[in-house]
Amino acid sequence: MSKSYRYGLLGCAVALALTGMPLPVQAAAPAAPVVSAQRLQGISAFVERQITAGEISGAVTLVARDGRIVHLQAQGVTDLVSRKPMQKDTLMRIASMTKPIVAVSVLMLVEEGKIRLDDPVSRFIPAFKDVKVAVPRGQGFYSVPADRALTITDLLTHTGGLVSGPVSIAAAAPVMDRHRAEGIKALDDLAAVPLEFQPGTRWSYSGLAGFELLARIVEIAAGQRFGEFAQQRIFAPLGMKDTTFWPTDAQRARMATLYVQGDKGITPNADPDRLNTPMLDSGGGGLITTIESYARFAMLLANGGEYDGVRLLAPATVRLMGSRVIAETLPGRLPGEGYGLGVRVVTDPAARHTLLGQGSYGWSGAYGTHFWVDPTRKLTAILFVQTPGQQRTGDFETAVMQAVAD
Repeated sequence: MSKSYRYGLLGCAVALALTGMPLPVQAAAPAAPVVSAQRLQGISAFVERQITAGEISGAVTLVARDGRIVHLQAQGVTDLVSRKPMQKDTLMRIASMTKPIVAVSVLMLVEEGKIRLDDPVSRFIPAFKDVKVAVPRGQGFYSVPADRALTITDLLTHTGGLVSGPVSIAAAAPVMDRHRAEGIKALDDLAAVPLEFQPGTRWSYSGLAGFELLARIVEIAAGQRFGEFAQQRIFAPLGMKDTTFWPTDAQRARMATLYVQGDKGITPNADPDRLNTPMLDSGGGGLITTIESYARFAMLLANGGEYDGVRLLAPATVRLMGSRVIAETLPGRLPGEGYGLGVRVVTDPAARHTLLGQGSYGWSGAYGTHFWVDPTRKLTAILFVQTPGQQRTGDFETAVMQAVAD
């Protein structure tokens, strides 16, 4: 810049100040969060510690920022007997990480006017019109009418009491066993199972039934099998190849072995297909996929409903999904956590004792998978393992967030 040009700018500024006119202000663009490549090595070290301790056979981890993958690593083996190396495209059972995909399916139909969040379940399955609530008495229970209808939002937020406690779980067992062979249409019969509590009065996790029923409602509202809806409306548009409820023989050859923890370390799960049959599109936990495929879905959420030129939801809808929907005072929730539509939301990082930012949200799977997105930072992080371990998810969160500087 020349000296005369600088003097000219100074003169203009003085003139504006003397006339009382405001100086033009150039707003500074917010700095994007920085992810340290060196500190991302902490994720690898975390996984290696787990493998060395015999907690897991192996893992695949992924971190993305602004829709760009900055960390993707496979470590360990897919099977302790064959010692086949873990690959970045190894397929894994993600269990309850299926639930956010069901939630997005519901919200897509909400945007289309086919479902309302406050709709009673009975609008789609009339048998739920006269649902009852269990009241414990001695070693048993008696039933009373529900104070109000069970709604779509109740199911999305685990506040409906549907198969979410000892009484309702026992009563629902015959239906849940039968639905493996018949598919989620069998869950219409859950209308005869009493709710664990009055709808909307507390939070209690509905491990399978709530989101199985939501998948069934998607079927009814969309007029097609849930697996077909998910494939046509979510998986194919986003390029989520190898995402399926029932794997082909070729896909099975790429799957990691599912393990359980025991006194003698980790051993193969005796019933790995508990949530998978050719007839069952389990919205509660049946999906099998690769980490890169699921990352495309997660980055869609982090980016307000759009990824790689494909928009599935409006930004306002995604904001609602990741908002605290249920009241802070509702019994059952954990400190620092709220619940959105199909996701857990960090409402107070200090109370949760976490490095995750306020407003981050995601979910976990019973077999050890875990993910979250931070919409403010446009950050996505995913852990794929096939051995349960609740504390491991928190350690993974720490390993990721210690590498983020914003």
